[in-house]
Amino acid sequence: MRLVSTTQCQPGSRLGKPIYNEDGRVLLASEVELTESMIRRLLEYGIHYVYISDPRTDDIVVPELISEETRVRAMSQIRTSFRMVMEESNRRNNPGSLAKDAKDMLTMIIDDLSSHKAAMIMLMDMGVSDHYLYRHSLHVCLLSCMIGMHIGYSRSDLLAFGLGALLHDIGKTKIPLELLIKKERLTTKEMELIKRHCEEGYLLLKDEANIPLLSAHCAFQHHERIDGSGYPRGIKGDEIHEFAQWIGIVDSFDAMTTHRVYRNTLLPHQALEVLYTGAGTLYSIDKVRIFRDKVATYPLGVSVKLHTGETAVVVDINASSPHRPVVRVLEDEAGQLVKAPYEIDLSKKLSVMIVGYSEEIHHIP
Repeated sequence: MRLVSTTQCQPGSRLGKPIYNEDGRVLLASEVELTESMIRRLLEYGIHYVYISDPRTDDIVVPELISEETRVRAMSQIRTSFRMVMEESNRRNNPGSLAKDAKDMLTMIIDDLSSHKAAMIMLMDMGVSDHYLYRHSLHVCLLSCMIGMHIGYSRSDLLAFGLGALLHDIGKTKIPLELLIKKERLTTKEMELIKRHCEEGYLLLKDEANIPLLSAHCAFQHHERIDGSGYPRGIKGDEIHEFAQWIGIVDSFDAMTTHRVYRNTLLPHQALEVLYTGAGTLYSIDKVRIFRDKVATYPLGVSVKLHTGETAVVVDINASSPHRPVVRVLEDEAGQLVKAPYEIDLSKKLSVMIVGYSEEIHHIP
C-alpha cells in the first residue's frame, strides 16, 4: 500500500487501510473502491492522507498499534468520561468512576502496546476529526505510553504517566466549544480563556479519587516550557515534571500531524523540524532527540523523491536510523515506471539522499 494525499486520489483507487469514524469504528473498509463523492467527503472530514492499494507495494504492511476492540472501547470511554465531567451532577453521583474507567482502558492500551514495543511512531490512524478532543487524547496517550515503555518506566509510573497523557486536556471540557473549534484568529481575551484549560484540568483531577497527583500535574503543566515562556505559571526547567515535559512534546507533535480547523496536517518530518526549532528553549533537547529517534520520519508507504530524480516508496524503517529507511524505486527520473523495481537501504548506501516527499502519484490502477 502507499500513503498518498487525499487530493491526489482518483475515483477507482482502492483503500489500503480502513478509515474510522468518530467512535473508532470502521467507516470505510480496506479494499473499498473510492468514488469522487467519497474523496470529497474524506476531505470534508479532515482526512488529508490515506493508504491506497498498489500491486507493486501490497507487501507493505502498516501495523495497528492497538486492536479494533481496544480502539472502539477507548473512544467510547473517553467520550463518556469527558461528558461526565461536563455534567457535574453525573460526576458527583459516580465518585471514583472516572479513575476506574480510565485505568481499565489504559490497562488494555498498555497490554496492546506491549506486543509492539519496538514499533516506531508513525501517523496515527486515519479517522474523521469531528471529535478532535477525544481522538487527540487517545493519540497523546498512545504515543506517551510508547515513549514511557521505550525509556523504561515501571508499570506504576507508566500508569500515572498514561493517565496524565489521557486526561491532559480534560480541562477543555470547561471551555466554550465555540472557542475550541473557532477557525479565525483568537482574540487576546479568548486565548486567555483557552489557556485556563490547564488549571481547570488540574482542579478537576487533583481531588479525584484514585487519580495520582502526578497525573493531575500533567494536566496543569503540559503547556509549560523549559525557558519559562509557557503557561499557566511560567515555570522553568526541572520545575516542570518530567511527565509533563514529555506530554508537552507529544501533545505538540500530534496537534501538528492531525488536521485542525485552522490549519492543515503536517507530515512527521515537518513536525519534527518545528519541535527542533524549540529544542533547548521550549523543550528539553535530550527529550526531543529521544522522541526523534522513536518517530518514523518517513512513514511506511510514503512516496519520496531521491536526489537522483527517481521516485521511491518507503518499504521498511531502520529503527537505528529512522531518517534513512529502506526504499523501493518505482519510477525513473523521467517519471516512467522502472521495469524491475529495486530496493535501496539508505542506512547502508549513504550516497543516496531523500530530497523530499513526492506529492504526485502515477501509475496506480
